[in-house]
Amino acid sequence: MSRWDDPVHRLCVNTLRFLSVDAIEKAKSGHPGLPMGAAPMAYVLWQRHLRHNPADPGWPDRDRFVLSAGHGSMLLYSLLYLSGYDLSLEDIKSFRQWGSRTPGHPESFLTPGVECTTGPLGQGIGNAVGMAVAERVLAHHFNRPGFDLVNHYTYVLCSDGDIMEGVAQEACSLAGHLRLGKLICLYDSNDVTLDGPAGMTFTEDVALRFKSYGWQVLRVENGDTDLAAIHRALLRAKRDTGRPSLIVVRTTLGYGAPTVAGTSKAHGAPLGPEEAAAAKKALGWPTEEPFYVPPEALREFRRQASRGKRLARRWRAQFEAYAAEYPELAAEFGRWMKGELPEGWDAELPVWQPGEKAATREASGAAMNAIAARVPWLIGGDADLSGSTKTIIKGGGDFDGQTGAGRNIHYGVREHAMAAMANGMAYHGGVRPFVATFFVFSDYMRPSVRLAAMSHLPVIYVWTHDSIGVGEDGPTHQPVEHLMSLRVMPGMTVIRPCDPNETAEAWRYAVAHPEGPVALVLSRQKLPALDRSSLAPAAGLHRGAYVLKDPPAPPRAVVIATGSEVHPALEAQGLLEKEGIPVRVVSMPSWEIFERQDEEYRNSVLPPELEVRVAVEAGSALGWEKWVGPRGGIVGMRSFGASAPGELNMEKFGFSAAGIAAAVKRLLG
Repeated sequence: MSRWDDPVHRLCVNTLRFLSVDAIEKAKSGHPGLPMGAAPMAYVLWQRHLRHNPADPGWPDRDRFVLSAGHGSMLLYSLLYLSGYDLSLEDIKSFRQWGSRTPGHPESFLTPGVECTTGPLGQGIGNAVGMAVAERVLAHHFNRPGFDLVNHYTYVLCSDGDIMEGVAQEACSLAGHLRLGKLICLYDSNDVTLDGPAGMTFTEDVALRFKSYGWQVLRVENGDTDLAAIHRALLRAKRDTGRPSLIVVRTTLGYGAPTVAGTSKAHGAPLGPEEAAAAKKALGWPTEEPFYVPPEALREFRRQASRGKRLARRWRAQFEAYAAEYPELAAEFGRWMKGELPEGWDAELPVWQPGEKAATREASGAAMNAIAARVPWLIGGDADLSGSTKTIIKGGGDFDGQTGAGRNIHYGVREHAMAAMANGMAYHGGVRPFVATFFVFSDYMRPSVRLAAMSHLPVIYVWTHDSIGVGEDGPTHQPVEHLMSLRVMPGMTVIRPCDPNETAEAWRYAVAHPEGPVALVLSRQKLPALDRSSLAPAAGLHRGAYVLKDPPAPPRAVVIATGSEVHPALEAQGLLEKEGIPVRVVSMPSWEIFERQDEEYRNSVLPPELEVRVAVEAGSALGWEKWVGPRGGIVGMRSFGASAPGELNMEKFGFSAAGIAAAVKRLLG
């Protein structure tokens, strides 16, 4: 291994810098400052420390690298191309273009070697903490004496902006509390943000803050050129496995650019032809050939590819020996990593008898525990609300960040971090994460929820206290607009079950749905189990909407309801029947699942000729026009709620049998 003063290393660092600069210049868009300043630390990490295999990006025991400062994506793409991933120079030249595999911010489902979708600052740090949690869980369950089947680090490169974000502060606080010693953060401390010097808004002692979190804090004073110091800091960070490490690396944003280096002008726009040429000249780089890659630099980068193949082969040989000694564990490891459900995983789901009362949050807890007993990689936690959300895995123990033991993660009042960490666990693989809080606080989780939907992550959200039925806590804790806002999110599946048995089916659906996030939206108040001997089975939930009850005569109208409002809808049907008005009642727990059904089924539930339709939901009325049509009506919320007993709230806001029946009669004239 060559010494750090070998000129080949400087050549490699400058290759990273100017591949990035040239791609940004060609795109006429991008962020050159971070790639130019952070190239040295990225190079040292990827060449000497990061255990990865470009020929097999999914090797289970690889180290994870997260570029939390996702605006510096060209640095990551340059690393991937030069290291030998399935990314070509043409891909580099297509940066930020239509159909390109090198988008403006990294997308995990698009580019080989990208571990997670980052861009919104702070999210990557939260993801990295979740990855470190997943590593510990798997290590605890599968490692045996002589077999460290799971033993890798999670590295994250973050910026001043990342460190400012609340989600990062929450996640790093929890990482220190959990003593996640295999988490290492390289902090690109260049004191510049988009608007100007970071000192305009950011003067705190970051190192002291992280020390108070319980992190080891190391410093590299010259991150622009001192590769040896970066290397030594990484060695020290890896030696301390009792706490996470922050390496504060002092760099110059846009290093090498003569007039804009160290200023915000280097942050979010191309350097421009003249400044780019001047930067190349200043660092001894050819100016006449864009996308120049010196052969000796490429050879040095590809040496890591050979090393990665050797490491992966060694791990697979270890796994074969492990499988010979622990065949059942080896088979289980394969299932965990693939997310394959064992036979009979849902066989013990509870069933409630007609009239038995349980809040759907309580039914959810029972269903979740029945599944957790047979799906040991289901892990999760709540934002200091387990007694209310009913999301404790009984007998699962509390998660220990050092050993990885325990399945219940106590996030504290950190909803932002909880959601970002769940994404990180899902990105890592091998575990199935769920998280829980009151539905109104889904707002605090929304950026991470959006990224989960975008990246098709199978995270399960348990959101309880779902409506104005929350009651006396008042409108600050009563979600009104939340259901509809989540339904408009591409890739998100929202389920609001109407009784305990639909809730069990909702869990069955969520766990068997690996293509994206699922939200279970659950009641605080108790609801009786419907008598399915006279009503359609709860398994209708798997079609998104189903005919719960038809009248004896052909229906003149349809009432569509979700969640707790299904019960007054059925009562309204009875009232209308006494007046000679036959009405169909449809339970619609999930718009998204219903939309995935074929047209024939959808028309069988909501016949086009039945134009008189009333939607009933204790949430925003906006959007229900989609299902009720031009002759329909909506019993919904057009204001915030009120502080009063939940049942009284429901009555006052119109969610009663009489109110629903009156809405139907108005439409029928």
